[in-house]
Amino acid sequence: VAMSTTGDKILDTALSKIGEKSLFTKELENALERNEVDLVVHSLKDLPTSLPPGFTIGAVCKRENPLDAVVFHPKNCGKTLSLLPEKSVIGTSSLRRAAQLKKKFPQLEFRDIRGNLNTRLKKLDEKEDFSAIILAAAGLKRMGWENRIGQLLSPEDCLYAVGQGALAVEVRAKDQEILNMVSALHDADTVLRCIAERAFMKRLEGGCSVPVAVDTVLKDGQLYLTGAVYSLDGSDSLKETMQTSVHYPQQNEDGPNDDMQHVGITAKNVPGRAQEAAENLGVELASLLLSKGAKHILSVARQLNDAR
Repeated sequence: VAMSTTGDKILDTALSKIGEKSLFTKELENALERNEVDLVVHSLKDLPTSLPPGFTIGAVCKRENPLDAVVFHPKNCGKTLSLLPEKSVIGTSSLRRAAQLKKKFPQLEFRDIRGNLNTRLKKLDEKEDFSAIILAAAGLKRMGWENRIGQLLSPEDCLYAVGQGALAVEVRAKDQEILNMVSALHDADTVLRCIAERAFMKRLEGGCSVPVAVDTVLKDGQLYLTGAVYSLDGSDSLKETMQTSVHYPQQNEDGPNDDMQHVGITAKNVPGRAQEAAENLGVELASLLLSKGAKHILSVARQLNDAR
């Protein structure tokens, strides 16, 4: 069942201005609630950190590359952002991308661009408005347009969005049969990384109207989370990294623990203690940034964005 959402329909306004938390999800959740469908598939980065009551993320699929990618206008083929002429215009609808890249490439200009991938690529190719646009590498790869990626932005250049590159399967929280069925799709590493990222975002109360960014690495049972907050122009920022062990064996966790959700995710086949550790890591890193003044940076960013 194909559906169109508010976020797909309102294309003349910047995402960060629409101010609707469940921009790309509400219509799908309504269908889920009315039992018209049994599961809905989202980009995880579109899902708010608190889901409406009665819903849960029953599966997080193996993450595609979470990095951001630069797609260049055909005349700039073979270039990188640093090689573009001064005052070149870069299209992105993301405050997070703009804030980080403005700081790194002050000679470039950043402008809003909206629409689905087809629309954005068309706007880039057929007009002279943009020298390049920034998109999620995952979306381009899934559409089979990997050859359009002119430059991948490393986490040093641009930290990515919470949950970027991962697909989430949302189901009714009480529907055990469907929950058990989709749980086979869970990728344990992706689940733990995304729980940490979502917990970080939730503690900061970030959404798409403020620049919050992350990078996670899971290696040898250690989960590393880098998180950052930015002012709209990127001049003010806070960035820290923390780590925790998520090396716990799967135990039979029957009983009241059965439906433990961690930031909206139910993952029965991932050790509960590992999920807790991942969630705590996100909360602690956010608390550290808040103690250093993140709340001020974010509230100023929010006010400026509202005033734009």
